[in-house]
Amino acid sequence: MMNLARDLAMTEHRPIKPGQRDAALRDYDSVRRAIGFMHSQWRGQPNIEAVADAASVTPDELHHLFRRWAGLTPKAFMQALTLDHAKHLLRDSASVLDAALDSGLSGPGRLHDLFVTHEAMSPGEWKTGGAGMGLRYGFHPSPFGTAIVIASDRGLAGLAFSDPGDEQRAFADMSRRWPAATLIEDTPGTAGLAQRIFDSKLWRPDQPLRVVLIGTDFEVRVWETLLKIPMGRAVSYSDIACKIDNPKASRAVGAAVGKNPISFVVPCHRALGKSGALTGYHWGITRKQAMIGWEAGQVGAN
Repeated sequence: MMNLARDLAMTEHRPIKPGQRDAALRDYDSVRRAIGFMHSQWRGQPNIEAVADAASVTPDELHHLFRRWAGLTPKAFMQALTLDHAKHLLRDSASVLDAALDSGLSGPGRLHDLFVTHEAMSPGEWKTGGAGMGLRYGFHPSPFGTAIVIASDRGLAGLAFSDPGDEQRAFADMSRRWPAATLIEDTPGTAGLAQRIFDSKLWRPDQPLRVVLIGTDFEVRVWETLLKIPMGRAVSYSDIACKIDNPKASRAVGAAVGKNPISFVVPCHRALGKSGALTGYHWGITRKQAMIGWEAGQVGAN
């Protein structure tokens, strides 16, 4: 595990105190309820009082919560949930992805993005279900609920999310992907990775986050394409299919997106339906909406 240990050593982090952990999870729980209400009612453009009531907070608390959590007002976040906003994200997406592929980077939005370097597990390793692999995992607070961080000796291998009470079910879903691997809980040891992922101040090109992609050749090609989508932009499944030279494979692309084991870092939430619809997301459509809105705030702040 020398490579991973070296990466963690390069990251300065302070342990998250229980009070801070609880506050982060409470924030997302309120945000989740607000997003659910806004998603169901956005056509009527509900006022902040109605959204705050649905989230069980006061209007002032809701305003400060969204500003603290995403750098957006509740009204701006509501706009990010609309179909018009999704269509705007998709506009010129093909040219954005072309430029990203040509340059080997994810375009001008890379300034605001999580810097990642990746490698793929060999087909033989994948076929054995991770036999002989040692994976460490930990549960950490994040802007999107409890994050399950899974690390191999080569880097980040998995990232999942859960709502309160669903942590073990989400972990079981992830562990089934590598049935022959040995998984050991190590929350303190994975804390540095969690901070690298969610603290944008640590997104540095000279210290990229190392990830290992574990899947079929087709799935890895789809995930590598996702890595090239800049923050604040989106592409359709058909765009991705064209970029991997398989234009008729939109449905297969959608299935591969759904199997992405490294949520958020490999940004499957930036893949939308061709119409701009926020189609299904393995960790819940509300969480996908949260990620898109949170990223809108991050891009706007930079």
